[in-house]
Amino acid sequence: MELLKTFDHRGNVTGVATREEIHRLGLWHETFHCWIVCREEGVDYIYLQLRSDKKKDYPSLLDITAAGHLLSIESVEDGVREVEEELGIEVAFRELESLGVIGYTIISEELIDKEFAHNFVYKATPTWDAFTLQTEEVAGIVRTEFSSFMGLWRGNVESIKIEGILINEQGVRSSIEKNVDKDNFVPHPLDYFEKVLERIEEKLRVTE
Repeated sequence: MELLKTFDHRGNVTGVATREEIHRLGLWHETFHCWIVCREEGVDYIYLQLRSDKKKDYPSLLDITAAGHLLSIESVEDGVREVEEELGIEVAFRELESLGVIGYTIISEELIDKEFAHNFVYKATPTWDAFTLQTEEVAGIVRTEFSSFMGLWRGNVESIKIEGILINEQGVRSSIEKNVDKDNFVPHPLDYFEKVLERIEEKLRVTE
């Protein structure tokens, strides 16, 4: 049984509980979020995962490049395992740049999700062949121009173009290219996206 640490709203540890209990009772807990970005020919891109249609929560929606819950026995550094588990990309924690901890809440009919999300950005230039997806969790990996992604969440555009690959459970790859809007994403609060994108933008400026 996987146990996660629970916290009060100030971030003080209050105990441990199962993931099911945490989401049912709306207890604060820790997660690890990693956003992969790259720059090609002067254009910045951000990578997104397409959640599997088998996922219990938010199936077939676009989400953070790699993310997961931190178990009670894990440190924040241990969260980097999510990148390799979900995407097949080996990354050392020292290669990540911290975006800080962002607390937020998602309330739906199925759960009350209160997260202290440890956010990181990983600057890389992965080829599509480099991705080996955990297909029971992730159905595809796509990317979009970072400026377009910011425009979507800042209300400047209604849809953006994504491109990437899908990998089915038999390992067969196919290409994907389409336009998506906010309804195609896991419903993280707008405030969360605004904070993350502002901090990623600052990191990208450093490399200019």
